[in-house]
Amino acid sequence: MMRIGVFVCHCGLNIAGVVDVDKLTDEMKMYPGVSYATDYIYMCSDPGQKMLRKIIKERNLEGVVVAACSPTMHELTFRNTVAQAGLNPYLCEIANIREQCSWVHKDREAATEKAARNTKTIVEKLKLNHPLTPLVLPLTKKALVIGGGIAGIQASLDIADSGYEVLLLERNQSIGGHMAQLSETFPTLDCPQCIETPKMVQASQHPKIKILAYSELEDASGYLGNFKVRIRRKASFVDPDKCTGCGQCIEKCPVKVPSEFHALLGQRKAIYTLFPQAVPNKPVIDRENCLYFTKARCRACVKSCSVGAIAFDQKESFMEENVGAIIIATGYDLMDKARIGEYGYGQYEDVIDGLQIERLLAPTGPTQGEVRRPSDGKVPKEVVFVQCAGSRDPEHHYPYCSKVCCMYTIKQAMLYKHAVPDGQAYVFYMDTRCSGKGYEEFLQRGIEEDSVLYLRGRVSRIFKDGDALKVWGADTLTGRKIEISADMVVLATAMVSSEGAKELAEKLRLATDEYGFFSEAHPKLRPVESLTAGYFLAGASQAPKDIPEAVAQASAAASKVVALFSKDHLYHEPIAPTVDEEICRGCGQCVETCVYEAIELDPRRRIARINEVICEGCGACSVACPSGAVQQRNFTKRQIVEMVEVAAGT
Repeated sequence: MMRIGVFVCHCGLNIAGVVDVDKLTDEMKMYPGVSYATDYIYMCSDPGQKMLRKIIKERNLEGVVVAACSPTMHELTFRNTVAQAGLNPYLCEIANIREQCSWVHKDREAATEKAARNTKTIVEKLKLNHPLTPLVLPLTKKALVIGGGIAGIQASLDIADSGYEVLLLERNQSIGGHMAQLSETFPTLDCPQCIETPKMVQASQHPKIKILAYSELEDASGYLGNFKVRIRRKASFVDPDKCTGCGQCIEKCPVKVPSEFHALLGQRKAIYTLFPQAVPNKPVIDRENCLYFTKARCRACVKSCSVGAIAFDQKESFMEENVGAIIIATGYDLMDKARIGEYGYGQYEDVIDGLQIERLLAPTGPTQGEVRRPSDGKVPKEVVFVQCAGSRDPEHHYPYCSKVCCMYTIKQAMLYKHAVPDGQAYVFYMDTRCSGKGYEEFLQRGIEEDSVLYLRGRVSRIFKDGDALKVWGADTLTGRKIEISADMVVLATAMVSSEGAKELAEKLRLATDEYGFFSEAHPKLRPVESLTAGYFLAGASQAPKDIPEAVAQASAAASKVVALFSKDHLYHEPIAPTVDEEICRGCGQCVETCVYEAIELDPRRRIARINEVICEGCGACSVACPSGAVQQRNFTKRQIVEMVEVAAGT
C-alpha cells in the first residue's frame, strides 16, 4: 500500500479560524493508508516547503496530500516541491479545505467534519494515482497580436525587441486604434498622435514585425507553442506594392461619405486613408460607396494614379501562419447610444458621445479644433456633460464602471473651456473616480482653474426646446431640481467589448464574461493570461482601461510571451484520457463533446483517438462516453466512485 503523508495548512486564520486544524490532523493520522499527518501555519511558505521535503525523505512517503486552498493557487508549487524531494509530481494532490470549507461555513464543527471528508476523498483518489511524465513539445517562436491599438503596438514592440517575430493583425486599414482619434490625453494634456505615431512608425519599420492591416483572423487551431492561424486579407482594391501613398486618387475622388474616424461628424472619400498619419499609409476603396462598383462609372482614381496601383479586380486572399503564442488586444467600442432613449441620442444631432467631442476638439478633426454644434455649426455656449451614461446602471444597461469616463469628461470640459473661453461646462456625476497618478489633481485643476461646474446627480431627461436642449436633472447635495438650457450635450457612454469580440472568442475557444470581455485566468495572480494556455490578454479586450494601464498590461502580456519563447521546448500536462479499444464502440459522442477538437475517430477501425498535445484534460469526453471506454488519467471512474463513497460516508 502507498505510504501517504497528509499536510494540513492553517493559512493563517483563513482555514484555522473556522476549521479545527488539530482535530482534522489527528483524524487523518488514523485514516487507513495515511502513514504520516501534520499541520503548519503556512504550508506554501518557504519553511513549510522545506518541512515538506524533509518529511518526504525521512518518512519515505510515496504520495502527498496537502489540505489547503484551491489547487488553482498552489498545486504547481507543491508538485514542484515533492519533485525536488524525489517524488513524481503527479503523486501530489490538493484537498481544498479553504474555499470549500472554511470560507463558506461558520459552524466550526460542521466545517471541520466537511474538511475531513474532503481530505479523505483526495487520499482515496491518490491511492489509485499513477506516476505521469509530461509530454515534450516543440515551440514556434513567433507571436500573433490581434488588434493594432496602443496595447497591440506596445506588445508587438516588446516581443520584437526581444528578438522574436511578430504578426500584428489589424482589421482596419491602419494601426492606431481609438487613441489616434483622441484630441489630448489626461492628465498631461499631451497630443496622442505625438506619442503614439512614433510607436506606429517604429512598429512598421521593425525588422521583426509584420503588420497585417485590413485583415482578420479567420480560424485558429493547435495548442500552446504550436498554433496554426488562417488570416483573411480583405481586398483594398489598391496594390500596396505599387502605391506610393501620394494621395492623388483621394483628391480626385468625387464621392464623399461620413467618416468613421471622425465619428461620423466629418467626411471622407470613397477611396481613403483612415487618418493622415495612418500606418500603413496606403488607401483602400470603399466598395459600398465607390461609383465604379455601384454604377460602373467614374474611375477618377485610375486616371489620377500614375503608378497604376488601382486594382478593381483584386480579391480577398488567405494566408496561413504558424505561431507559438497569441495576444488578444482587440480594444473596446462605445455602447449603442440609441439605447439611451431618455437622453435623446438619435433624435437630436447635438446630443453626442465622448469620441465625437474628441473629434470636435482635435486639431485634425472635422472642424480643425473649433467646437461647433453638429446641427448648425454654431459655437455652443452652454455644454452639459453627462457621466455614467450606460455605466453603473444595473437596472437598464451595464453595472460595471467604465473607468475612464470621469477623467476624459473633465479633460473634455477643460478643452472646451480653452476653445470657448466664455462658454460654461456643466458635469452631472454620481461620484468621481480618479485612481491614477496625478488624476485627482487634474480634476481639481479643471474645477478651480477652468470653472467647470460639477452637479452631483443623474440626468432624468433631455428634450428639444426650440433651438436649445432642455436638460432635467437633480443636485442631490442640495436636494434641488435643476433645469439647464444647453446648446450641446455630451454623453460619457459605457465602454463595451469591441465589435466581433464574442465571435473571435468562439473561434479561439476562449472564455468571455457576460459582457463580452475576455476572461483572465485569475484576476490577481494571472491577470494577463487566459484560461486556455498560449493566449494572453492586453488592454481593453479584458476590461475598460485607460492608456497607461493598457500599455502596462500589454508589456506584461509581452513578457509572458518572451518568457515562453526563451525555452527550447515546452512541457504539456500528461492528463489526457486514455481509450480502451476493447470496448470503444466508435459512436463519436466524445468527438462531438470535445471543445478543443482533440478527438477524432479512426476512419478504418472506428475507434476514438485522442491528440494528447491538444487535450486540456477537462474530462467532458469521459462523461459523454456511454461505454466507459474513455478514462481520465488519474481521475478514472473507479477513483470517482471511491471519492463519492467517502464523501457520502458510505
